[in-house]
Amino acid sequence: MLALAQLLFSVAFGEMSLILLLLFKTPLRKLLILSLDRAKRGRGPIVVKSVGGTVLLLFIYTVYSIQDIQSRPLESINPTDQVLLAYLILEASLLGFVLFLALMIDRLHHYIRELRALRKAMEAAKKHDQSIDNGKSGDGEKKVNSLKDEISSLTSKISLLESQLKDVRAQKAKSESLKEKYDQLLQENKNLQSQLNAIKRGGE
Repeated sequence: MLALAQLLFSVAFGEMSLILLLLFKTPLRKLLILSLDRAKRGRGPIVVKSVGGTVLLLFIYTVYSIQDIQSRPLESINPTDQVLLAYLILEASLLGFVLFLALMIDRLHHYIRELRALRKAMEAAKKHDQSIDNGKSGDGEKKVNSLKDEISSLTSKISLLESQLKDVRAQKAKSESLKEKYDQLLQENKNLQSQLNAIKRGGE
């Protein structure tokens, strides 16, 4: 049981590290983006969906198990059930956290790619605008105005994407807060196990 929790903690820490690499401009971010691009080609999406579906099913089953224990009469719940309930709550929280971080990584990768594409398009439009200003007039002015409108539109889109990146950073801060809560749950789980061991020793 604890092995799964430790695995989920490792996955969560790994996903948080990926998010940090995507948020800041470093040489590793370019390699990470290329790796994610390759992962979304060929059979990559099928594998990712299969793993994600498995984690989601496990999350649903864990939530169902929690509800099953909580629906029992209070007097019928023994210390073992209480420890099991605490562990299931921890497991469900970690599974949900892992799924949330995976979705955040996917969206952040998408926004970064869109932002790069828009910047390239804007640079091309600016170069075209300069060539028209240098060589043409009359009809060229209409094209210049059209290109300026396009640049303005691209700039607004870039601003929107940058605001979305800020939202992702805010979500990262929330995820760190959730991690602290999960650490507390793990500590409570350990305390419950210690109490259960003490009860068993007292019964002997």
